[in-house]
Amino acid sequence: MNKDYRSSTVYQIYIKSFCDSNGDGIGDINGIRSKLKYIQSLGVKYIWVTPFFCSPMIDNGYDVADYKNINPMFGTMSDCEALISEAGGLGMGLMFDMVFNHTSTQHEWFRKALTGDPEYMNYYIFRDGDADTPPAEWTCSFGGSAWEYVPELKKWYLHLFDPSQADLNWENPKVRNELKDVIRFWKAKGVKGFRFDVLNLISKPESLNNLPSGSAVKFCRDGHHVHDFIRELVIDTGIENMITVGEMASTTLDNCINYTNPERHELSMCFNFHHLKVDYKDGNKWALMPPDLNALRNLFREWQESMSLHDGWSAVFWCNHDQPRIVSRLGSEGKYWKHSAKMLATFIHMLRGTPYIFQGEELGMTNAHFTRIEDYKDVESINYYKILTGKGVTSEEALNIIAQRSRDNGRTPMQWTSGRNAGFTEADSAWIGIPDNYKSINVESEESDPDSILNYYRELVKLRSECRIISDGSVKFLDSGNERVFAFERSFEGKSIIVICSFSPNDERINKLPAGKVLLTNYDTSNESENLRPFEAIVVLK
Repeated sequence: MNKDYRSSTVYQIYIKSFCDSNGDGIGDINGIRSKLKYIQSLGVKYIWVTPFFCSPMIDNGYDVADYKNINPMFGTMSDCEALISEAGGLGMGLMFDMVFNHTSTQHEWFRKALTGDPEYMNYYIFRDGDADTPPAEWTCSFGGSAWEYVPELKKWYLHLFDPSQADLNWENPKVRNELKDVIRFWKAKGVKGFRFDVLNLISKPESLNNLPSGSAVKFCRDGHHVHDFIRELVIDTGIENMITVGEMASTTLDNCINYTNPERHELSMCFNFHHLKVDYKDGNKWALMPPDLNALRNLFREWQESMSLHDGWSAVFWCNHDQPRIVSRLGSEGKYWKHSAKMLATFIHMLRGTPYIFQGEELGMTNAHFTRIEDYKDVESINYYKILTGKGVTSEEALNIIAQRSRDNGRTPMQWTSGRNAGFTEADSAWIGIPDNYKSINVESEESDPDSILNYYRELVKLRSECRIISDGSVKFLDSGNERVFAFERSFEGKSIIVICSFSPNDERINKLPAGKVLLTNYDTSNESENLRPFEAIVVLK
């Protein structure tokens, strides 16, 4: 298995919000092409682009109606082929986002299923039942029942997400062969890797009878055939030597080890999200609480050390299109905005695993701070606003929760300049609002500042590509003597580095600062005190 991804960094693009080339207020393929030199300047090797296939866009492209054609909103097939070629010419490979757990209900397969065609009904998960009684009392991830009734068929179909996203039946070999053909199609066009959406949900329970009520994801994650299905997909399509990453919803450590151990011929790496739930009260995304830093450190320690011990591999990240901005969540938007953004970046990029940069993260982009429900576009956020207010939560309280948790926080347009619409579009307005702080937080202003967050990210990416201790070394977490300060050691071939990161807006005392050559720090002066400064990060070569 090719392991070049271990020394690489991936840049994630949420296409709808990256760059608009034709003035319609929506990002597109040619917008990405226009910014390839900028992406190359970061030093990344791969570009993951969120789905731009034909879709009704109810879930912003994660409801695919045709896996082999481009949504005209984003461009043409020739635009796509040019993007693949031009990125390759600059030394970067394209990673496409494959949504294989479900399709749009507008997909040809599902439309045929609705006619009662038994072949295509078996492409999905239909169950008999009375109109008032779903097959199981399951809730979907976006709120409401995970089952939708089709009166004409007198059957229910399963959807773990929106009702417009019908789950595929991976037990059917015809479905698996259809999806393999999709991979082969894009591989032949020069795509260098694949990200698989909610991949650990594809294997459903063998029987739906007598299952308890609760979250549908809970009953479907890491199913009985999931490893077999993934191995078959990877081997039969010949993508074992390409970079592949699976998004794993509520997965376990043992499963992630198995998904990514090279001897099992499954995936290069996994996304897991446990570290991004440490501010969920009682595990509920829509119930706020301060981040539990002790839990955060323990999660990283357990996953990092165990994955290292068993030769598993992680995608390491803070942000993506489904998450709030990390500098708003664990850092500071005020006095220590720059220090906290750099500290959070240092922590992730020094870990064992392949780092992912989500567009705008390298600028320190913040949450949107929308104040009206009308400002939101995300189906999940809108649904949960209705659920929260329906339970008696005031509109003001519900908006505060949505403002901190909404996926739209990561979906506001990329902030290129201090000009109109942040340089994202020449239209009168973008498809979604732009935070007011774009006038100071943007590529143009940070390019000219040697101390900017942007230029710090470039240093991090360069250091990983050049330092085998970071790309290939083992990892061991250390006791800093302070729960707000995380410390770990990376070791390789007799050499090691120590990484110390303070997650605190205050000065913090630790056991001691390590002796050695400082490779990187997010302060422009050396630390002469016994304490760490607010949000300080230090990387020391022993």
